[in-house]
Amino acid sequence: MIKLYDFELSGNCYKVRLMLSILGLPYETENVEFFPGRQHKSEAFLRVNPLGQLPALQDGDLILRDAQAILVYLASRYDLSRNWYPADSPETLGKITMWLAFADSLTNSISSARMHDLFFYDFDVEQCRQRAHQLLRILDEHLWFEESQGRQWLCTADHASIADIACFPYVMLSDEADVPLIDYPAVRRWTDRIKRLEGFTLMAGIFPTSAAPPERAVAL
Repeated sequence: MIKLYDFELSGNCYKVRLMLSILGLPYETENVEFFPGRQHKSEAFLRVNPLGQLPALQDGDLILRDAQAILVYLASRYDLSRNWYPADSPETLGKITMWLAFADSLTNSISSARMHDLFFYDFDVEQCRQRAHQLLRILDEHLWFEESQGRQWLCTADHASIADIACFPYVMLSDEADVPLIDYPAVRRWTDRIKRLEGFTLMAGIFPTSAAPPERAVAL
């Protein structure tokens, strides 16, 4: 049985839960209270992840830390379709790796501003928000161009990849960081597409999409 060391309000933990749900994998959860308990810094959890970070995942004797690394592992091992992490396409893998790094940048900006507002962490919140808007502009322009070419996802035309799952949570939680998505229409259309994926699951602060289909992009 897969075990996920989890905190419900963590976007990085959520992306792993989302991938597990999409792949239909059974797993058990061990809750690690990030705030206010700071159990991720406890002696017991540091034996699981010496970095004291969430999430961590145990599958048999294997223990993995880092959400992006866990996504790569789950898709590589359990996705028989090979759509989520197409190992036979070097070009696509290069793109996926690029956007996984982008997901880390979203964590360092949007998540940091969110932690400042919700959990009172001492970050330069205005600098975090400024960086978040810069990243969202890059993401919106990329998605708009992909739509204009008939492609729906970050790295592939007709199927989402783990890159989409990696970037999705903190984009959707940006309102909690006072970083609204109103100026990023292609991003909003993309999040609606992700919410329509089979196996999609919610977390606190992320709501289901409306029944109506998302607005269409117009190629200029």
